[in-house]
Amino acid sequence: MRKSLAIVALAGVAALALAGCNPRGAAVGGSGTEPDAAAEVDDVSIIVPADPGGGWDQTGRAVSAVLTDEDMVGTAAVTNIGGAGGTVGLASLANEKDPFTLMVTGLVMVGAVETNAAENRMEDTTPIARLTEEPLVVVVPADSEYQTLGDLVDAVVADGQSVTITGGSAGGADHILAGLLLEEAGLDGAGITEKLNYIPNAGGGEAVSLLLGNNAAAGISGVGEFAEYVESGDLRALAVSSDEPAQLLPDAPTMIDEGYDITYTNWRGLLAPGGIDDADAQGLVDLVTEMHESDAWQQTLEENGWTDAFLTGEEFTTFLDGNVTEVTDTLRNIGLVS
Repeated sequence: MRKSLAIVALAGVAALALAGCNPRGAAVGGSGTEPDAAAEVDDVSIIVPADPGGGWDQTGRAVSAVLTDEDMVGTAAVTNIGGAGGTVGLASLANEKDPFTLMVTGLVMVGAVETNAAENRMEDTTPIARLTEEPLVVVVPADSEYQTLGDLVDAVVADGQSVTITGGSAGGADHILAGLLLEEAGLDGAGITEKLNYIPNAGGGEAVSLLLGNNAAAGISGVGEFAEYVESGDLRALAVSSDEPAQLLPDAPTMIDEGYDITYTNWRGLLAPGGIDDADAQGLVDLVTEMHESDAWQQTLEENGWTDAFLTGEEFTTFLDGNVTEVTDTLRNIGLVS
C-alpha cells in the first residue's frame, strides 16, 4: 500500500464526527452554517516559528508582502521565533493577546509537537487556512558517490550511522521521509532508529553548508530550498516525493520512479491564537481568502513552485485533526516516538 502523507480525504466517520463544530470554539466559514459577522482587520502580526531562510520564513514573508503590497492591511510585521520544530513559536502564540496574529505552521510542526512532547498543541489554536503544499527532495553533493536514491538507501541499510542525512527538525517532515524510505527498504522501527544517522538543521542555508562542506552525505528539504543549488550544479537531486515531477526540479525522478512507493508532500498554513472571538477569526479567514484570490498571491505560488492547497474553516480544522492522528501513527510506526 502506498505510503502517503499528502493532502488526504479523511474517512467518512471522522468527517461526520467533526462536521458542524469547531473544537476551538470559532465557527469560521464552515459549510452548512451561516458565518458570523467578520471583524475588520487593519493590521496583522505574523509569527514565523523558525529561523530566517527556510520554507516557513519564505511563506510568512510572502504572506506579509502580498497583504501589504496589495493594501489589504496597513502592516504585517514578521517576527522569527525559531526552535524545536516550531514548538517555541507555538508556545509564543499560546500567550499572544492580539487576536490578529497569524503564525505559519505545517506538517513539520505536527511531528515536532509529538517528538518534543510539547505542552502547547496545534489543537489548542484557531485554524485559519491551509495555503500550500510542496514536495520534498533528496539531494547529495554534486560529486557524491550516490548516483540514485537506491544507492543512498542501500548505503544506509548496509553502513548505518556512517551515512549522515541532514534535514529539518527532529520528527519533522524531512525526518519522517527518511524513516519512510528505510521502512520501504524493509527495516522496522527499531532497525530505522539503529541505522538512521539524522542531523537536524535550523533550515535555510545550514543544510547547504553541511552538504557542501562534506559534513552530511545527503539532505532532505522542500524543493524550493534546494532548487537553486541543483540548478547551479552544486547539488544533485536524487528524487522528489510528489507523484509527478516537481515544477522547480522537472528533471528529478519521483520516488515512485525510483522504486519507492511513497508520495509525501509538506503542507503549510496559518493559525491564530486559541479562544479568539468568532468575529475575529472570521475576519482573519476573510482576509486570507482575499489574499488567496489575488493575482499577486497566484504569482507568488508560481514563482516558488508551491501547489495551491487552500482550505479554511471547518474543512481546514477537519484536515488538521486528521493530519495530527496520521502523523502520530506514522511516527510510532517508524520508531520516532513510543
